[in-house]
Amino acid sequence: MSLRALWNLFSPHAWRTLLFLFAALGYWLISSIPAPPGAQPEAMKAVAIFAVCILFYVTNVVPLMITSLMAVILFPLAGVLDSKTTFALFGNEAVFFILGAFILASPFMRSGLSKRIALAVLRRFGHSPYKLLFGVLLLPALFSCLMSEHAVAAMIFPIIIEITDCLGLAPGSRFGKALFLALAAGCIIGGITTFLGGARAPLAVGMLREATGATIGFTEWMLAALPTTVFMLLLAYGIYAFFYRPEIANVERVAEMLERRQRDLGAVTSREIKVGLLTVATIVCWIVLGEQFGLANIAMIAVILAFVFQLTEWQEVEQDVNWGIFLMYGGAICLGYAMEKTGGAKWLADNTLGAFIHSPVQLIAAISFLSIALTELLSNSAVVALLMPVALSMGQELGIDPRVMTMVVTIPSGLGFMFPMGTPATAISFASGFLSTRDTVRTGWILFVLGWLIFNVSIYWIWPLLGLQVP
Repeated sequence: MSLRALWNLFSPHAWRTLLFLFAALGYWLISSIPAPPGAQPEAMKAVAIFAVCILFYVTNVVPLMITSLMAVILFPLAGVLDSKTTFALFGNEAVFFILGAFILASPFMRSGLSKRIALAVLRRFGHSPYKLLFGVLLLPALFSCLMSEHAVAAMIFPIIIEITDCLGLAPGSRFGKALFLALAAGCIIGGITTFLGGARAPLAVGMLREATGATIGFTEWMLAALPTTVFMLLLAYGIYAFFYRPEIANVERVAEMLERRQRDLGAVTSREIKVGLLTVATIVCWIVLGEQFGLANIAMIAVILAFVFQLTEWQEVEQDVNWGIFLMYGGAICLGYAMEKTGGAKWLADNTLGAFIHSPVQLIAAISFLSIALTELLSNSAVVALLMPVALSMGQELGIDPRVMTMVVTIPSGLGFMFPMGTPATAISFASGFLSTRDTVRTGWILFVLGWLIFNVSIYWIWPLLGLQVP
């Protein structure tokens, strides 16, 4: 074989072609397996479509959104679901809640309110290196409870760049590394706390509702995740302070710089006040009235009010919201629904983890570990789409509350600290030039293990107090 022929064989286009052929072969082989007893005849077709989607999610051969759109088309074509049912799943409450949360984040940033709050908070910590490090960790964690963690990282990143410039820190600086690691970790840890830190939690709750009819409230989720959040923030601070001890003793220049930046913003505008009041009112309504009126309904009302009172403009929203993400989540909800309703999820569970796991403790430990491990390599939304059908089916067999299994999949899926490909906040911090993969892996594997342990301990010690009983 000539060198040119070898080059053509191993070129990216050739590999894509081989991957598509492999996906087609895999679909045919899996769909040819007889349906298991008690399952619908279309169960193995659902599993085959699920397998193809996971292959595409992992390899990213096409964008995640297009993979989900492909699933939506394949279900009716394969006779797994009818078209009416398939497309109706895009009207799931979770999709509209995500839409509302993303739109509301736009005026929060555009008005300058988020920047004003960030500068005010960091000023309180700009008196010693260790206090500043804690402030850089805490600030994105707080913001990530209110808006998407990757948006928080992008918003605070320029401020951290200014801090390193003000202190004269260069790439290779221990304290510079600590600051950017803290930025990423704060976003990651804060993002698991509420439905607003990322779309994976509403996605999982949407899949739960379609599969079982159960749901999880805003407050219930927050209280369940909060112990992991608090302990992980404290541990992350201790780890970064130990491994990257500051080589400077005085950071007073940072406090002065932040004060100047805050003065440059001028007086608080009426738009900032109104956006702040709307944001607070919306969150309070989600906490107090979420179960009664529905999280999506409250989000849509808040969006309408934002436009009624001219707190945002459609042109701004168009630029700030990633519209393709709704294709991703609608398709993932379809996947979970089809797998559960046809019995495909049960077959997959029985033939994978089911052969090794025989108790609730084993299942919770295994699923939470897989969730953290996979999110280091995949998007956390893809991890939720992959694990939810299996986790719900196995949890049902072992008598575990499906709400518990939903959080066992989803909360750990946000705790990826080692590699930038799984977490946008880490990728953004990498752009600073201060970090290398060695830096993130050095501390990330410790946070991986501690996060998994803390989460599992909280399930048995704290969740029962919230009414979430584990057998």
